[in-house]
Amino acid sequence: MFSRRSILALVPAAVATGTLATPTTAQPARKLRVGFQKGEPTLVATKQNRSLETALAPLGVEVEWLEFPFGPPMLEAMRVRSVDFGGVGDTPPIFAQAAHADLLYVAASPSGTAALLLPPGSELQTMHDLKGKKLAFARGSSAHNLAVAAVQKAGLAWSDIVPIPLAPADAAAAFEHGSIDAWVIWDPYYALNETRPGVRVLATSADIVAQNSFYIASRAFVTANPAVTARTIDTLTTVAVWSRGHRNELAALLAAGTGVPVDVQLRAVQRSPLKVLPMNDAFADSQQQEADRFHALGLIPTAINVRTQVWRVGA
Repeated sequence: MFSRRSILALVPAAVATGTLATPTTAQPARKLRVGFQKGEPTLVATKQNRSLETALAPLGVEVEWLEFPFGPPMLEAMRVRSVDFGGVGDTPPIFAQAAHADLLYVAASPSGTAALLLPPGSELQTMHDLKGKKLAFARGSSAHNLAVAAVQKAGLAWSDIVPIPLAPADAAAAFEHGSIDAWVIWDPYYALNETRPGVRVLATSADIVAQNSFYIASRAFVTANPAVTARTIDTLTTVAVWSRGHRNELAALLAAGTGVPVDVQLRAVQRSPLKVLPMNDAFADSQQQEADRFHALGLIPTAINVRTQVWRVGA
């Protein structure tokens, strides 16, 4: 049986020893509104154990949690200042920046595994067989990037496939009814569907392209509240360290917090790096390459400069 104390005990200790960075250049906000989704294990674990509430209480900051089905709606909410901070895949911040959202990359996390799933009865054998087929993915999500990379790796043009932009719930229904030929999806949806009778994995993200996830915050919030931002990142880092050594307990936490069965969550967390890292040039360069690829394909309307939206603790 897991205990929430096992995570909570780490946070006050980090505060007491000064491990959690605490810049004092701005008056902290009274509330931090955090966007999360089922596929972001560190944030869900942090929510379940109230680790962030514990860390931010000394700063007089409350935490409000807001769930989103995937990244783009979360960043749209952040653009209109309904959310302050959240975790998303690699593609949502690119689409958000192209739409002139003033958001900042504040930390990074190597992604877990996503996949191209085939429905029962599919005759596809290679990624090249996607030519002329209906490929479903959530527009502006990390699955969008994986779809583009898969098509390119197969030696196909984007125009060679039939893109079907669908949110995860709609794509799951289409997949179940056989109305799409392949579905690009991340965990835990990947783990939830991969063991269904007849479902096959055409390829995984590990076969196609390295992907990252990011913690994004409103520039206005970060500028006014660097102490809250820094302590939030350090808290997530602490939870990620705990998670890597307690994957079974983590799966139980995630199951309780999302309603996704614990065996499914365990498959997902077993293949997740579960790391929270500072932003660096390599992460920014990877995002820039992805942004340039999307612009070249006409999938975002304008070229962007990722480095103008990177924030680093203490900078």
